[in-house]
Amino acid sequence: MKLFKRSALALLILPASLMAQAENITVFAAASLQNAVDEITEAYGKIDSKDHIESLYDSSSNLARQIEQGAPADIFISANQSWMNYLEEKNLIDNPTRTNIVKNELALITYKENPTEYKVEFASNEFWKDALAKTHIALGDPDHVPAGLYAKESFEKLGVWKTVEPRVAAAQNVRAALLLVEVKEADLGVVYSSDASVSEKVKTVTTFPADLHEPIEYPIAIMKDRASEPVEGFYKYLLSDDAAAIFKKYGFAAPTK
Repeated sequence: MKLFKRSALALLILPASLMAQAENITVFAAASLQNAVDEITEAYGKIDSKDHIESLYDSSSNLARQIEQGAPADIFISANQSWMNYLEEKNLIDNPTRTNIVKNELALITYKENPTEYKVEFASNEFWKDALAKTHIALGDPDHVPAGLYAKESFEKLGVWKTVEPRVAAAQNVRAALLLVEVKEADLGVVYSSDASVSEKVKTVTTFPADLHEPIEYPIAIMKDRASEPVEGFYKYLLSDDAAAIFKKYGFAAPTK
């Protein structure tokens, strides 16, 4: 498990009555959400400063498995339905709180200085063979990372996965795939459009047609037996119009109603 950000906790000498009201809220969120959730957390802190919010970001698969093993998450936001289903089937989420919070799309990216002008033919094995002849394509691990699963699904539907697969550089989460392109370890990568929008080191070649993969929806839920007034307060704020504006700023779209 890779910890990308954990908020600092200050030791405060407060009256017992105030200490009783403070709570640590732990959010496990898909790596692609890091910039947005960090800013939302900061905004919420200006409204409710007594509670401490800790955020841990990684692939949805790794986070779900950590929760299964007893990690003390209060709120989980997954980058696909499958890993939320995984926890629901194990009776680890508060089912009534499950809802979709944002949606996303897949982008084919390259590093900003790449002089190659790709004329993408998604369904052409020859295009992918030529484009990847001397390089790799970075994906979240297509065995379990949602971004990689969506990419694999798209390539399979296009009939080019057997050409692409040998050139895949599998990463532990989508931000790690983004990094591989940023540092030019791979000329191409498939990430979410939101990831491409926050990086100054990559550019989007094109986006994948939405009908090539399952809808990229991010479900959110409070974990089983973790509901409390502070947890519910931040959960509701994540679903608020203020939070939606921040998500939009970072390239996410509102969920389909």
